[in-house]
Amino acid sequence: MSLSRRDLVKAAGLVIAFRIPHARAAEPRDFVPNAWLKVSPANEITVLIWPAEMGQGVITSSVQLVAEELEVDPKKVVVELAPADRRYANPAMGMQMTGGSTSTRASWEPLRLAGATAREMLKAAAAQSWKVPLTSVVARDGFIEHPESRQRASYGELASAAAEQSPGRVELKKKDFTVIGQSVDRLDARDKVNGKAVFGIDVKVPGALTAVVVRCPVFGGTPRRHDETVARKMPGVKHIVTTPNGVAVLADHYWHARNAANTLKVQWNEGPVGKLSTRSFRENARALAMSTPGMKARTDGDVEKGKQQAAKTVEAVYEAPWLAHAPMEPMNCTAHVQPHRCDVWAPTQGAGATQNTAAQICELPADQVFVHQTLLGGGFGRRAAQDWVAEAVFLSKAVGAPVKVVWSREDDTRHSVYRPATYNVLAGGVTAEGEVAFWQHQIVSPSIIAQNAPTLMGQLLPAGSPSKLKVLAGGALSGLMKNAMGDPTATEGAATFSYDLPNVDVRWVLDDPGVPLGFFRSVGHSHHGFIVEGFIDELAHAAGKDPFDFRRALLQKAPRNLGVLERVARESGWGKALPEGRGRGIAQHNSFGSWAAAVAEVSVADGAIRVHRLVLAIDCGQVVNPGLVRAQLESAAVFGLSMALKQNITLEKGRVQQGNFHDYPVLRMHESPVIETHLVQSDERPTGVGELMVPVTPPAVANAVFAATGQRLRAMPFKLEG
Repeated sequence: MSLSRRDLVKAAGLVIAFRIPHARAAEPRDFVPNAWLKVSPANEITVLIWPAEMGQGVITSSVQLVAEELEVDPKKVVVELAPADRRYANPAMGMQMTGGSTSTRASWEPLRLAGATAREMLKAAAAQSWKVPLTSVVARDGFIEHPESRQRASYGELASAAAEQSPGRVELKKKDFTVIGQSVDRLDARDKVNGKAVFGIDVKVPGALTAVVVRCPVFGGTPRRHDETVARKMPGVKHIVTTPNGVAVLADHYWHARNAANTLKVQWNEGPVGKLSTRSFRENARALAMSTPGMKARTDGDVEKGKQQAAKTVEAVYEAPWLAHAPMEPMNCTAHVQPHRCDVWAPTQGAGATQNTAAQICELPADQVFVHQTLLGGGFGRRAAQDWVAEAVFLSKAVGAPVKVVWSREDDTRHSVYRPATYNVLAGGVTAEGEVAFWQHQIVSPSIIAQNAPTLMGQLLPAGSPSKLKVLAGGALSGLMKNAMGDPTATEGAATFSYDLPNVDVRWVLDDPGVPLGFFRSVGHSHHGFIVEGFIDELAHAAGKDPFDFRRALLQKAPRNLGVLERVARESGWGKALPEGRGRGIAQHNSFGSWAAAVAEVSVADGAIRVHRLVLAIDCGQVVNPGLVRAQLESAAVFGLSMALKQNITLEKGRVQQGNFHDYPVLRMHESPVIETHLVQSDERPTGVGELMVPVTPPAVANAVFAATGQRLRAMPFKLEG
């Protein structure tokens, strides 16, 4: 395939300067052919990584893409995390954000093209120097060689001359990959083991104070007055500052700040959310589901006609709770605000959003805000929000010194941005022949995008756009989501399933009680995968058909869904006898451009669900690093099991009731099942991976419980009757 730079830019929808001589303060003789790559005369090859590295292995996979075309060993590459700069925006999003399982699929062409461009410029430099035809030189293992004359030069030796070449058109490899498709060891693993790796919480800035913020326990509440008499006298305390949502203690280190913060006596203006409880939300959602038509998300055929054709009708209510992300590294950020400059050190999923947030607070142009990305101790969407960044920047500006804000686990659980709670009313019917007659789904939930519109618009608008314009644009987008367009994250997975059903009606009703929302691992798919796959299982039972056979018949027009379904059934031994007391359940779902399926084997004893085995299959196109993909599948499956079996954020008087892992638990090692992963071979371009198993793991378990006990589980976390 011949791919020009113009073709790439048009395809990606993003303007990238692929020839940037001496960009990023490069040394005079460095070879900097594009935004992603630098070769020094000392033969140091540096690749800039635009996605945030939060454990998913994107440093390694990104280097593999460059190294494949550059013809260099990935282990010989030096890695830098990209700064906040629109050149490093996510090509799939148009903003510098890591999420939506886009890192590899969005990098597939840009990073390969970066490596190929550099390779051809190095070859041209060698051919010119040796006075030989360009077609007679080859790139191999970090060297340019002329086999006929046996001349050979390293990339570093050719760096200065290569910088003078024109990139021209390049040819990307179509097959015969030597690096892509290999399970290259994680390039950041050694530094994480020996302690050299720097996460946000490891950042040390000379003269920085540590801040602990006491926030209103009710969402949206503000401080009315506070008594800081005791805190002022405690060791190490330097400042006590009122923030927009709380009171901060700044001290010489964390424990001094934390201990002093514990003595503050704050009176709060709680606001309207102070009356909210999990029960009141559920009651209101039920009333809305029964009384409000809802915005149309999908309408196929004639549901009323389908109801007349149904020999059996099934009705059900499915529920999903608010959830916190609970990354292992709690929120933290270090900021240093100066009159004409702001530096931010942050484990952020959105360097662009971090830059915009700091620029607005400091009233500085974006190009005077410098974001230093660190490694992330987990993200799952939580670090796309900027509330924790805003605190550090606000406090640094207030006291005129560097400030590091550190959240506790309790802070992180009780003041998060949450996965929305949803209430779902479903009805479906099957004919006397066992065919689906109709499918009806009414969703009640708040809107993630409506709440986050201002932050999103701040990144999508051109650099330098006035803050007022961003606010206005964000308000307009929020209004459209609520009143006209609907929120695609509120209906994805529910309105986008691939089953071939004749009569479908899916609607969404907005119900926003004021709980702050954020993007969560697999977003709307995280609950709609469970709901759709649970209810399709109910229809299979009503039709008197095997759950696998029932799904297979409905997926004949969706070959890649069918492929993973059949693969996981075959690998799991679907239909074979199980030990007494065990049940087997199946689920499939497509999201983030990929297709996934799971089979779970479970047993139930003393009211507890035990998952013994999980068999997973995925079709994600061309696999860049099989080892990383398998790790992501296992990670997402465990994440989904934690959701299904354990996790629930509940509210009483507007307050989150959970605080730490004792009451917001994650799956422990001894509880984890045997997990088997299977990758469907494909020559298609790569698609999403990191979120794929979150939607299918819970329904596979729920359907297995039904097979074992006859109990239907329609709400997460799962609770057995009796």
